[in-house]
Parts: sequence; structure tokens; C-alpha cells
Amino acid sequence: MGSSSSFSRSDEKPVHEVTIDGFWMDETEVTNAQFQEFVKATGYITTAETIPNLEELMSQLPPGTDPPPKETLVAGSIVFQPDNDQTPLDRPDLWWKWSPGADWQHPEGPGSNIEGKADHPVVHVSWYDANAYAEWAGKLLPSEAQWEFAARGGVAQATYVWGEEPPDQASAARANIFQGSFPNHNTITDGFASTAPVRSFAPNAYQLYDMSGNVWEWCSDWYRYDQYYLQKVEGTENPKGPRKSYDPDEPTVPKRISRGGSYLCHESYCIGYRPSARMKSSPDSSHCHTGFRCIMTAPMWDRSKESRPP
Repeated sequence: MGSSSSFSRSDEKPVHEVTIDGFWMDETEVTNAQFQEFVKATGYITTAETIPNLEELMSQLPPGTDPPPKETLVAGSIVFQPDNDQTPLDRPDLWWKWSPGADWQHPEGPGSNIEGKADHPVVHVSWYDANAYAEWAGKLLPSEAQWEFAARGGVAQATYVWGEEPPDQASAARANIFQGSFPNHNTITDGFASTAPVRSFAPNAYQLYDMSGNVWEWCSDWYRYDQYYLQKVEGTENPKGPRKSYDPDEPTVPKRISRGGSYLCHESYCIGYRPSARMKSSPDSSHCHTGFRCIMTAPMWDRSKESRPP
């Protein structure tokens, strides 16, 4: 796990070995159609469709922070909307916007819909939403170790899922990522300004699609900047991640891990489409570029066979 490349960040280091048992992973990210089936079967309401809980919100803010105005506590999610053609790279607050009414069925906000996008990955799902779906499906969210093992496809320590060739030098698009000048001008060389239908790009060596780009994928682990990386973990078997989260950048906010990068990742800002790259977000947060996929372990598969008709 991890990376020592020039692109790697401090929380990807050092490179270290872990051992994991075999498992099965969904070939693709969970799609709108699959998530819709879950919602119809259970009546589930996502985090983005729920009015924020003020007490929970305040628990994540530094002591002494004034509560937000009550009129701002409305259901919604975060969308990508650069202000203008001159949005600077050091001002992400100018391109990420809280959009009341944005959710998995309205990915660009009120007035948008998922018509014709049944095979696109579901987005605007929190970690809680992803975990609820996994439980309903009789599956799990992958650990960081499982996700990275699957993403690498047996190509140990390569910079990218497909090897060493930079995506902008490939003869054909390798993944759904941002081309052009981020965040202002996307040339859409890969054919997609937003999410792409699953299986739009070639799979990795394990026949898994979109392990690079398209949408970030939630993992089961809490985020700590120092685990499993700065602590000695050689030989760790089936690591499940730390017991508690800690991010020195925002010490009051517990965070979960997501992996894989998205259609908004660009080398100049977020080269998150590398197999070792890590993203951290509070489990109640949702974004227009975050989804998930599931895994199943051998014992789970055996139990599922018992419940299926002969």
C-alpha cells in the first residue's frame, strides 16, 4: 500500500505491506438504477434529502463557533460550480457550492434529474447512505486495503491503475477525469463533463471498471493521517483501519476514507485517480462526484448461496 512517487502526498507514505484474504468486488460503481431499486424496496431517505441536524453539525465545529442561521438548515448537497473563468486554484470555496435540493435524484440541483442516467454511478450519497445500501445488498464497503489491492489489479506500485503512462499521453482516454485548465475550462477530451456511464472505459487487469476517475468511492475505514502509514504496520493482516478518525487539518471533524478520484480530478490540483491516493470527508457529507461500490467476502458468499433456491 502507499506510494513513493513524486505525486504522492504525506498520508500515502511510507510504502508498506499488508496481507488480505480473498474477496469479490462489484465490477462497477453502484448505479442510479441499482440505488433506485434499494430506495424503492426500503423507502430509504438519503442524508442529502434530510434537514441537517444542528446538534450534530455543531459537534463538528470548533468550540465557540456561532450556529448557522436556521434558514440555512435545509436539505441539500455540494455541487461543482466555478464562479468564473478566473477562479484560482487556492480558492476551492469558489467552486464548491452548497445547493439546497441537490441529491441523488437531482445531481445538479433543483430542476435536474437522472433521466437517461440509469447506468451512471449514483452520487450525492453520504457514507451512511453507502453503508445502508451495502447492508441491504448483503455486502460491505471495502476497506482501504481491499480497495487498493483491487484497484492495482496485480500491477504492484504502478503510478496509475493501468501502469506508468500519464493519462494525457495515452492514445485513448484511460478514465473519466478533468482535462484542460482546472477548475475553469474542461476540454472534455474523454467525452464526459460529469459522470460517465459505468463501463465507458477499459477495465483494469481484474476486470473492474472505473477504479480510476468517474466518482470517488467510499471505503469502510476511518481516516487518520498517520495510519497505516507513519506507524509500523509491516505484515498487518486484513487491516480494518483505525478505531477513531483524526485529521490535523480539521481535528473536530471525524472523517471516512474514499478512494479512486473523480471526473473532477486534475494533475494540477487533485491527482486522486492514482490507486494510492486518499480522500477524507465527514461521513454525513455528500458531493456531486462521490459514490461507492461494494464487496463480498467468502463467508458472506457461502451464506448467500444457502438462501438462494437450488
